Formats: sequence, C-alpha cells, structure tokens
Amino acid sequence: MHRNLRSLSLGSSTFRRDTSPPLVGMALVTVCLVAGCASGRTPVDSPSAESSPALQTAPDSARIDLEMPTFSDPTTITNPLFPISDLTQVVQVGTEGDVALRHEITLLPEIKTIEWESQQTDTLVSQFVAYGDGRVLEVARDFFAQADDGSVWYFGEDVENYVDGVLDNTDGTWLAGKDGPPGMIMPADPKVGDVYRPENIPGLVFEEVTVTSVTEAVDGPQGPISEAMLVEELLADGVLEDKIFAPGYGEFMAQVLSEDELVNVSIGVPIDAVSGPVPAEVYQLTTASADAYIAAGAADWAAVTALVDSLSTAWTSYRETGVPPLTADGMDVALEALTAAAGTQDAVATQQATNDLAYVVTDLRLRHESPAAVDMERMEILARQIMVDAAAEEKGFLTGDAIHLEALWARTSHTVDGSTASRIEGQLADLRGAAESGDFPTTADIAQALRQSLTGL
Repeated sequence: MHRNLRSLSLGSSTFRRDTSPPLVGMALVTVCLVAGCASGRTPVDSPSAESSPALQTAPDSARIDLEMPTFSDPTTITNPLFPISDLTQVVQVGTEGDVALRHEITLLPEIKTIEWESQQTDTLVSQFVAYGDGRVLEVARDFFAQADDGSVWYFGEDVENYVDGVLDNTDGTWLAGKDGPPGMIMPADPKVGDVYRPENIPGLVFEEVTVTSVTEAVDGPQGPISEAMLVEELLADGVLEDKIFAPGYGEFMAQVLSEDELVNVSIGVPIDAVSGPVPAEVYQLTTASADAYIAAGAADWAAVTALVDSLSTAWTSYRETGVPPLTADGMDVALEALTAAAGTQDAVATQQATNDLAYVVTDLRLRHESPAAVDMERMEILARQIMVDAAAEEKGFLTGDAIHLEALWARTSHTVDGSTASRIEGQLADLRGAAESGDFPTTADIAQALRQSLTGL
C-alpha cells in the first residue's frame, strides 16, 4: 500500500522545499521496533506470493486470511483499528532522511462497486495524497470493505506517482477481481502471531503482515492511547516496515529503519475535533497570514512586521488551549520561518513563508470545521502558491500545484452548487493546461480568477 513512497502514512509540517527541520517530540521511540524478525518465515515457493528468490514468508499455517469472506454490509466499517467509516480526514507528518513528509487521507463521499468471484461488493473510497518537502509525490484512491466477521479487506488502489509535477508512473495500481483477490488489511480480533497479506498479486503487489503486539501504548494527539497493535510488514523487495495501528485512528505510525523513515499521525477528525465555533485566534491566524502575503507583495514591510507580531500573539494564546503536539511543532517551525523571511525583507521568501504557515493553520481549523471547509481554504492557499511559483517561473512546481488543487477539489466538489462547481472545474482544467505549457502569466491570471471563485465558499 503506497510502497512507491516508502512512507506509510505521514508527512511534513510545511509547504515548500527545504523549510522544515526534522520533527521533534516523537513519543514512540520506546516502542520495540524490530527490523530483523523474519525468523520462522519460509521462502516464497508458491504462486500465491510475490516471486523473489530472497523473500522469506510465513507458512500458510500462520495465516488467518485464507478463507473467503462474506460481505453483507461492507461499507459500514466499525473495526476500531481501521475505522475508516468514521475518520473523515487524517493528517500525518514525518521525515524520510532530510525530506519532510506530509500525507492527507480523506474519506470521499462515494462508493465503488467491485466484482470479485461472481459477487459485487460495495467499497468505501479513501483518497491518499503524499507530499515531499511540500510538493505532490502521490495521489491515490484506495478501496476498503468490512467483512461480516469484522475484518477489513483491501480491494485495490488507483495510484499516480509524480516527479517534479509530472506523472511518472502508476506503479502500485491494482484492483480486486481484475488483477487478483482482495487482501485482509485488518483482522477482526488480531492476536500476536497472526499473519495476513493486504496485497497478494504475483508480479504486481505483495505485502505480508505479522502481528507482534496488541498491547502497545502510544502518545496520541490528545494524550496516551492504549491497546494499540504493532505489526511487522514484509514488502515485495524484502524491506521490513514496522507499523502501529491505534484504536480510533487506524494506521498511526510507521518506521522503516533501513531508510531512516518515521511517520506519525498529527491529527485526525472527528476523533480530535473540538466542539464549538472556530476560536478568534484561529481566524486571526488565517486572515493575518493572508494579509501578510499581500503586504509582502507590496513591499510594505511595516505592515508585514505588524502582521507577524499579531500572528505570534494569536498563536501563543491558542497554543495554551492544548494543541496536538505535532501540529504545534509544525506551527512553531512555520512561524519561525516567516519571522526570519520577513526580517530579510525578501518578498518572494516572505510570501512563500506565509503560505507555509497558512497551510499548517488549516490543520488547526480541522479541529473546528468540516474537512470540506478546510480543504476549500487549502485551495485558496494553493491559488496564492501558484502565483508565487508563476512569478518564479517554476514550471514543475506549477504543475504540481495544479495536481494538488485537483486532489483538493475531488474532496470538496460535492459541497458546491452546479454553476459554481462547473466554473471552478473549468478554471482547474485551464490552469493545468497553462501550467503544463509553461505559460506563467496565464497561469497566474487563472489562479487569481480561481481565488475569486473560491471567495465565500
């Protein structure tokens, strides 16, 4: 699942290249993450596993996914360790070497029906978007269903992998029924020693999971979480990955020691939502960052300095209310970067820093607003970002911005009425075309028109 990235579920706190130091405060270092627990496995020697001479897999006697499941109510997913019916959006952050990672996982308002073994199964659709140093790496749609016994099954994914804003490949794409069988991704009642394969299509995809603990304690966005599950995942290329699944969050942490990768949940809703209206401090963070973007473009440094001061005051006040730790870390980093950029009176760097900070602020808003409303704000920030990248004539960044916008629109379009939705869809199509052709002035003009269309939504 998303193995082309080697980054299981999480990403960066900032919005652009080389602006984020390694995350601090990861509280999972005490978890026993073993990278060499392949003892007891047997070599791949059957057509049911990925062919690799060095790959060692568990014997079939250890597997719990060999019986065909039945699906009477497949889109009601109640498994606490994979609660995708309830989790409307999850933000995950981390690093791979010196690259900052950010992933956004969002439940889409649609059902995909998949035919397998002469039966049709409705599946939930989840969108996965990954960023490296703030730029799009992957956009995927994943398909999940819960069996009658409470286990959750993976029915495939549509994957697009990007390099410098250009579609590089669709590696990792597969569909149950068309390419092979679905795979169990979460047992109904996992026990130590259980083995199952979320992906198991020869020559295409392969993952084998072994449960190593079901009594882990982890530090979550709101405090300690007990009865989390630790697993070791064997990939088709022999890489071992450790994951933690936490009640209420699903996939919570992932680590690949061999590749210096660690990713973790930063915030998930509705589990981390806060009741009541959006606090004044959060609105101030949104409006002041947008105003600072405009002031920097006009080289009004007195206004920029005043706005940065107001941002610092608002953040200090809101931080005291209790913010998820990794989100707070991201805000601290973004505010420090904005303060430094403003101090140099570099308009481009300051505008970039305001966008970086504004995007982190959307994670604060996610505690108080619907994901669709937050994603609409992210689209407005992306429109500003396009204007920065167009001015810098960064064609790769521009096309990546267009892809990012389209991914956000896929999550929000259902909330917009017909005529406005048609206008925005047209602007997005025109923007993609202008970006891909390197027409920087036209791309900037379309981005400005898109900002006007988004006003008030």
